[in-house]
Parts: sequence; C-alpha cells; structure tokens
Amino acid sequence: MENLIGLLIAAPLLGAVVLLLGGRRLDKAGHWLGTLFAAASFGIGVVLFADLLGRGAEDRTLYEKLYTWIPVEGFQADVAFQLDQLSMTFVLLITGVGTLIHIYSIGYMEHDERRRRFFGYLNLFLAAMLLLVLADNYLLLYVGWEGVGLASYLLIGFWQHKPSAATAAKKAFLVNRVGDMGLSIAIMLLFTTFGTFAFGPVFASVGNATEGKLTAIALMLLLAACGKSAQVPLQSWLGDAMEGPTPVSALIHAATMVTAGVYLIVRSAAVFNGAPDAQLVVTIVGAVTLIFGAIVGCAKDDIKKALAGSTMSQIGYMILAAGLGPVGYVFAIMHLVTHGFFKAGLFLGAGSVMHGMNDEVDMRKYGALRKFMPVTFVTFGLGYLAIIGFPGLSGFFSKDMIIEAAFAKGGTQGWILGGVALLGAGITAFYMTRVMLLTFFGEKRWQPDAAGHEPHPHESPKSMTIPMVILAFGSVFAGAFFEIGERFLKWLEPVTGYEHGNSPVSAMTVTASTMVVLVVGVGIAWSMYGRRPVPVVAPRGSLLTRAARRDLLQDDFNHVVLVRGGEHLTRSLVYVDHSLVDGAVNGTAAAVGGASGRLRKLQNGYARSYAVSMFGGTAILIAATLLMRAV
Repeated sequence: MENLIGLLIAAPLLGAVVLLLGGRRLDKAGHWLGTLFAAASFGIGVVLFADLLGRGAEDRTLYEKLYTWIPVEGFQADVAFQLDQLSMTFVLLITGVGTLIHIYSIGYMEHDERRRRFFGYLNLFLAAMLLLVLADNYLLLYVGWEGVGLASYLLIGFWQHKPSAATAAKKAFLVNRVGDMGLSIAIMLLFTTFGTFAFGPVFASVGNATEGKLTAIALMLLLAACGKSAQVPLQSWLGDAMEGPTPVSALIHAATMVTAGVYLIVRSAAVFNGAPDAQLVVTIVGAVTLIFGAIVGCAKDDIKKALAGSTMSQIGYMILAAGLGPVGYVFAIMHLVTHGFFKAGLFLGAGSVMHGMNDEVDMRKYGALRKFMPVTFVTFGLGYLAIIGFPGLSGFFSKDMIIEAAFAKGGTQGWILGGVALLGAGITAFYMTRVMLLTFFGEKRWQPDAAGHEPHPHESPKSMTIPMVILAFGSVFAGAFFEIGERFLKWLEPVTGYEHGNSPVSAMTVTASTMVVLVVGVGIAWSMYGRRPVPVVAPRGSLLTRAARRDLLQDDFNHVVLVRGGEHLTRSLVYVDHSLVDGAVNGTAAAVGGASGRLRKLQNGYARSYAVSMFGGTAILIAATLLMRAV
C-alpha cells in the first residue's frame, strides 16, 4: 500500500501538466479530465484509508521514499512521504471536497473561454496541498507550501483582465511571502539544532533542545501559519482574495490553503509542547483573530467577503485550539474538517446565488431568493445552522469542544480564552443570520444592472447543486458521526496526543452558555434585518461599523506602518548611502586626487625648479646640522 502514497500527488499533478501543456485541443474535454484526475486521487485516498482502518492504532503510519533529493555529507533531504491518521484526514478532505468543487466548477465556469486552464490550476493546487500534508520532512513540506502559494496566486488572479483581481493576487502572494520567511527560518533553526529535517528524528530529539531554541522555532512556525491561514497580523489578503472565481474561494477558504497553518502547528506538536510561551502566543493570535474576523463579517454587504470574514474567524478557533496543546489538538482538526463541509457549502451556495443574480454580490440587492432557488436555500441554510452551532449539526460538536477546551486551560487564561470563544459564537450567530436574512428572506430588492438588465433568479444546474447537497449532508451529520464513541478522538490521539484537561465549568454549562449566546445573536440579527425593511443603500452606521467595512483599518495600518514606514526607511538608507557611504568613498577619492594634484606641481619637468628644490633641501639640512651642534 505504501506505493500508492505517491500516486495521491501524481494524479492531480499529471492532470495539471496535461491541461496546462496540452493546448487548445483539450479545451472541450479539459474540465472533465481535471475532474477525473481529482476523483482518481480521492479514490486512491479511500483505498489507503480502508487499509489504515484495517491496522492497529499504533501501526497506521506508512512511509514511501522515492529518492534522495540532496545527497550531501552532513546534509541530506529525501523526497519521501508519510501517511498517518493526521495526514490521512487531510487527504480525504482535500481530495473529497476538492473533487466536489471540480464538479461544481463544470457548471460555474461553463462559459469561460479559459476553463481548461482554470481546471489545470485547480489540479496544481490539489497536488501542492497534498505534497504539503504528505511530506515526511520540513524541507519537502516547504516545497508544497510554496506550490500552494503559487497556485493560489494563479487562481485568485485568474480573471486577470480585472485590475482588482490582479491586485488581489499580488497582495495574497506578497503577504504570504512574509509568512514563508518564518517557515524558512524555522527550517534553518531545525537543521542547526537537530541536524535533520525529517519529522521522526526531530520530534524524537526535542527533549535535547533548550526551551529558548524551541520557542524561537515555534514562533517562526506560527508566523508561517499566520500567513497561510490569514491570522492576525497577516490576515489582510483574505478578503481581497474573493476577486477570484467562487470555486476558488470554496477551495482555498474551506478545505485547503487556509487550513495549512493549522496542520503545520498540529504536525509540529512536539516542538510546541516544549515551548509553552509560544503556545500562549498561538492562543492569543487565535483568540484575537476569531473576534477580528467575526466583527469584519458583521459589516460586509458583499456575500463572499462576509464569508471570508467568517473563515478568518473560524480558523481563529482552530488556531486557538491548537495553541492549547494536547487538550485542543484533536478538536482543532475536528473543527477543521466540519468547517471544510459547511464553509465549502456556504461558498458554493454564494456562487449559486451569484449565478442566478447576474454575478451581483451585494446582499442588499437580494431578498426573497428562497422562493426562486429552493435547493440553494436549503443547502445554504443547513450550512448556516452548522456554522452557528445549532444543536445536532456538525459545528455544534466541534465548536463546543473548542470552547470547553479553552476553559480547561485553567486559571485566568482559561476564563479569558473561554469567554472570547463564547463571544465569538454569539457574533457568528449574528452575522450569519444577517447573511441568511438579507439573501433569502424579506422582499425582493434586486435592481437592473448598469446595462439595464434585471436579474431573473433561478436555480443552478445539477452540476452545481449536487455538490452543494453532498456538502450539506456532511454539514449535518459529520460532527455527530465523529463524536459518537469518540471516533475522531480515538483516530487522531496516537498522532496528536490528548489530555482531558480540568475545566472549571461542566460540559453542560458550556453547551447551555453557547445556546444562550446563539439565541441572543440570532435575535439581535432578526430584530435588525428580519423585522425592518432593508435599505438597498447601507446607512452610514457607527464608527465601529464603518471601520469594520474597511476591514478594521487593516489595510490603512499596513499602509501607514509598512508601506510608508518602508518608504521612510528606504529614504533613510538612501541618505545614509549617499551621505556616509558614498561620502566616505568620494571624500577619500577627492583627498587622494587633491594630494596628487599638489604633488604633481613638484614634478613639472623644469631643471631650474629641481635645482631650487635641491638647494632648499641642502640649506635645510646644513641649518639643522649646525643647530644640533650648537645645542
């Protein structure tokens, strides 16, 4: 079975090569080929999953080495793969949800002239993400990490004829390069500390490293995770990334790229367990981001950007859980999987709405769409109930576990983290209820576009609705399936470890508190958007609302601190270069030149001048000799 691991990556990679290099002759069949390669990878993943289930809990790690990549004395890196319970979870999520998004894209991108290229980029993205989660060493993981960054750049900027899309792609690429510097530094520190990049030897030798060194490595890994997973302070690219086609949003912001940071932290659990200060920073980043993203989601009228804020917030929950250590690792991944179902379904539902509304994204110009798009309404509604934590649905189980684990941190930290997680649940209920009410309820508010064409909302084709139905099924049942008999916990525990923790509040109290804040959030949203007419033009709003519409001024902050700060730094360096460096060089040259010019006057070629010099020198010598004798 080990020989099949490489095929997981080879299938979509081959698809990308064929579609991107095959030329226009594949235009008519490219979308089918891309979907077939993605489905083939999913099929291989299912076979490997069945094989792991047939093994004992401690015998579920498979290795496949293809070749030695860098054979240098004292420095060796292999192209080798590791498949265990953690990577298998990601494989099924990436290939399963990825295949559904491929199927959805067949209908969504039907009229795009560059559809073949789009599916080639989707395949490339899957291959890079699979390499990231299957690598058995940090250096090979870095290759997949950068491959994901390249593919996301190509997909976000796919409609490059739109300046906003091209700008968004560049922004995502550059912000992620900041995080990537953290990963590259972490890899260097890992090698200088342990003499290897491979997961096994590194994790086995963690006890031999100092806490300071482990903290430095962990903080650099966290910086990388902040970039890929859009966490504070590297979150600014996520909202703009909505300029890409909607299937890209579902793929990047649900099941793949934004979850890479969570995977990196959980995979590096041994390093973080030895660096408690770094773990505290992880929880702070997660807590801040889950509130930050939720507030941003409350003020967005663009349906995709509202969901982008939601993604930022939900990933914040996962990062918070990962920072709790063995108490939270399992629940971080559990919420990651359930989020993959309901958030992918929500994004695909948003795309279905846009498909029926002439690509309109402003929710204030929707209204009453439940009557015209019943399948989209039901599937989107189930995703909505899952994400707000409605009892019995997937988000109810995974989010409650994270809130309980936060309280189990103990002490003041536990109360603060648990309180923040509860507050985030209430805000989530508010902004997602707002999305539902603005989109599917109330009176119709749509208007003719600039060309005078009035939208005629209608249900999407089956190629789009079938994936939405399947994802809705996962949104409803995945959490309960994982929770019954603690299936998911028992599956991941051999890899991530697990500690129950000592929560000062009972599970029933956490659940009751979550239900209270859920009802309050839904109630406030209903009073604001369900009982009152919704104006097509958004009112000016409070200072906080205006700031949230501008992503809580994150771009303004980046512009002032980074862009203008960088400009001032550059000018200062230029001044130093011109005044000090060039001044020293040019001053030395001028001094030598001046001295040379003066000395040159002594060598003028006239015999009388030389004679006078010789006479003067002789006179000086005689005078000095006589003076010495007199003394």
